[in-house]
Amino acid sequence: MFDFFEQPYTLIGAAILVLFGILTFRSFCPEKRRWWQLFIPVFLVIAAFGTDMLVQTDLEKINAVIKAAINAVRQEDYRAIEATIADNYSDSYHSTKQHLMEHCKRELSKPLVDKIKKTSRQIKISDSNATATLFAVIILDKNSYLSEYKSFLLVKAGLSLRKQPDKKWLISRIEILEIDQNPISWKGIS
Repeated sequence: MFDFFEQPYTLIGAAILVLFGILTFRSFCPEKRRWWQLFIPVFLVIAAFGTDMLVQTDLEKINAVIKAAINAVRQEDYRAIEATIADNYSDSYHSTKQHLMEHCKRELSKPLVDKIKKTSRQIKISDSNATATLFAVIILDKNSYLSEYKSFLLVKAGLSLRKQPDKKWLISRIEILEIDQNPISWKGIS
């Protein structure tokens, strides 16, 4: 569904149409020309970027949480990961948020990730729940225990997000779906 606040291009397009309308009006009615008439499209463009920056949609909030989680994994910072995880987190392997954070702390305490390149994501939002399927290439650190086998991993993960009472979106479930295009689960990699 189209959301007016997700991008400024609708108002920019309207500003261009208004500019053409004003230029046409000024050419047919030169006696009614006013200097301020040319500022109307400028104000529309400013309003377009202003609403885009001031109003953050659910999709933009979800993308920001996913980006923050990816950056936290890239930097191997389990505290930053914790900020993106909901208190009622659970998945097929980790029964609580604390269990997941212990796993993250254990795995990220040693060199693991060099870079993460997000290739794509698909997000579906319904009211206060959202699901995202994330496709990424994880380039392993040269000192990682996995780097002797591979230099990178292709990962497909399913994320469930839930809108919190304070209107923030947090990750409530993460399931590893595929690694190198082979189906796998948390139990297969833990």
